[in-house]
Amino acid sequence: MELQLIFAISILGLLFAVYLIRDVLKRDTGTAKMQEISNAIKAGAEAFLRRQYRTIIYLAVALAAFIYIIYAFVRTPTPNDPSTPGQLALWTTISFVLGALCSIAAGYMGMWVAIRSNIRTAAAAIKGMNGALQTALRGGAVSGFFVVAMSLLGVAGLFTLAELSGVTTDVTKIPLLIVGYGFGASFVALFAQLGGGIYTKAADVGADLVGKVEAGIPEDDPRNPAVIADLVGDNVGDCAGRGADLFESTAAENIGAMILAAGLYKANASVFQGESLSLFGVLLFPLVARAFGIIASIVGVMIVKTDDKEDPMKALNRGFYVTATLVAVGFFIASKWLLGSYYLNFFLCGVIGILTSLAFVYLTQYYTEYKYRPVRSIAEASQTGAATNIIAGISIGMESTGFPALVIATGIVSTYFLGEFSGLKNAGLFGTAVATMGMLGSAAYILAMDTFGPITDNAGGIIEMSEQEESVRVKTDRLDAVGNTTKALTKGYAVGSAALAAFLLFGAYIDEVRNYLPSFQPVINLNKPEVFVGSLLGAMLVIVFSSLAIKAVGKAAYAIINNVREQFKNNPGIMAGTSKPDYGQCVDIATKEALKKMVVPGLLIVGMTLGVGLVFRWLYYLVGGASNPMAANGAEVIGGYLMVGTITGILFALFLNNGGGAWDNAKKFIETGAFGGKKSEPHKASVVGDTVGDPFKDTAGPSLHVLIKLLSTLTLVLAPLFI
Repeated sequence: MELQLIFAISILGLLFAVYLIRDVLKRDTGTAKMQEISNAIKAGAEAFLRRQYRTIIYLAVALAAFIYIIYAFVRTPTPNDPSTPGQLALWTTISFVLGALCSIAAGYMGMWVAIRSNIRTAAAAIKGMNGALQTALRGGAVSGFFVVAMSLLGVAGLFTLAELSGVTTDVTKIPLLIVGYGFGASFVALFAQLGGGIYTKAADVGADLVGKVEAGIPEDDPRNPAVIADLVGDNVGDCAGRGADLFESTAAENIGAMILAAGLYKANASVFQGESLSLFGVLLFPLVARAFGIIASIVGVMIVKTDDKEDPMKALNRGFYVTATLVAVGFFIASKWLLGSYYLNFFLCGVIGILTSLAFVYLTQYYTEYKYRPVRSIAEASQTGAATNIIAGISIGMESTGFPALVIATGIVSTYFLGEFSGLKNAGLFGTAVATMGMLGSAAYILAMDTFGPITDNAGGIIEMSEQEESVRVKTDRLDAVGNTTKALTKGYAVGSAALAAFLLFGAYIDEVRNYLPSFQPVINLNKPEVFVGSLLGAMLVIVFSSLAIKAVGKAAYAIINNVREQFKNNPGIMAGTSKPDYGQCVDIATKEALKKMVVPGLLIVGMTLGVGLVFRWLYYLVGGASNPMAANGAEVIGGYLMVGTITGILFALFLNNGGGAWDNAKKFIETGAFGGKKSEPHKASVVGDTVGDPFKDTAGPSLHVLIKLLSTLTLVLAPLFI
């Protein structure tokens, strides 16, 4: 019954996505000039993704072969393995490949619709705000529903196949066989987000510094040779990259919650049997609760509407509040149905997860919208130049880690104790897992709001480049500013969900290690030298990874800036408006640089995790660790590496995302006329600050969301090697 419901609602989500595609594609595509610009963006985005995914597939195939070999031939089997070495290797590899393919499909589908929604949003803006708002949101929602529905279908489908195949007689061990699904999704998401982020910010920085600061032309002026590359970047970074990011979030957390649910059932089997609660019901509770979130998001998307007087952000917020309320209703139904008389505490855990998502939305708005003190303080600092703008932006980014950390702490502690006092044994971590499910219940709507951002950004560019009336540009500028906020909100939401999920997946890692090695104590002792060193390396990985990502943007932007300068110098007709720039050169440069620079940071994560675990496993047996209580095996060292790396990653991601978002909207606040408005000295300083913030908020920051969860899924897959 539970599986049928999950499949039915997931298919409903996909059908609704198809309905949205048909609804968006039948809308007006504007003038021939608008279509020409849109087609250039479309061609550039599709060409980049084809080349990027080809590179990712090569890397994924090599890693899949490596996983199979080490599971089947290198790893030493244990009596508690869920199946034979060959079957364990086969199922882990198959789930990895399927997760990778589904992540690619989800990312590509979101971008495919986005690059066809931008021109329709632009055309709708000529007629009115409501049509433009709905076109952009519904175009973005396609990505959200594909991501969530495919994630549920993938996990539930693998679970069903494993159960029907008889690969294991213990159903509670099936989640251990399919952990590769989350790893495959995370692996693809890292390269998709990192490569897309490098592309988009290299093009953006190049376009801004030469176009706005040096040449003094508007943001999307058709005379700027980097303008098409910049608009392409919005799609490959914010659409395809973020789609893959949230797909891996939902996939990894579904499996992690199922591992904890299996442990909960084992610890309370007699209690559940006494209430006639089935093993399947408890195991599948996380998926059922998430499925109800699809229905909630459908309602939320469909009720969004506005007029030319209302702030579009209010309409989007209304849809989010309705979605969050219906998610809570769905949690109540799922908890009451599948957890019997123990439902109340876990329902409250889900509500806390929903409230945590609301808190992150408000906090992100406060630190990144120009209505509030933080962004205005950066704009004010711009009056004395770029240096003070940058100082103010960095300080606001650092400040912005405080309240979110308190929200995360409150969510984890409160839900852990609600689980502990539910009347069930060992239910604390499961309570936190339920909170994560609650926070991700509105993921489809949140992703719709995120993809809304690049669609409206592209729509504004199309309006500017096709030289429409100023009144239309005012509408698209307002939608673009809202889109900047929704993108920032999604990043805050992604960090918050990653933090709760990391605690969930850390618990799943401990449970998995104890399954393979029952004598393993669920304690990570930082007083052991090996564990302390492993933890230090985990923190170092986050900072070095961020450095590589930001440096990659700088090097790629350097190449684009030189190209734009050369085009202006060699072809004076560009600025005079008598000849066109060669947009393709910048698109090609950004593509090559992004694909070249994304590989090393991605492989660093996999290689370092594997190296730390295997080196300390070898040292443990070399020094006779089994007879020394202060010795730490590879699994415990990796536990410290994972824990401290995750904490560092969460705080660093908050700093980078919020600091970058605040810099961006400080510039936009000045462009509304504050402190001298456009082309003033404070405006030039704010452009420099925004340029510094670009790789923070759109490359390194979002990539850290993926890194946090990739570390968790990677350690889940590789845990048997470290014992």
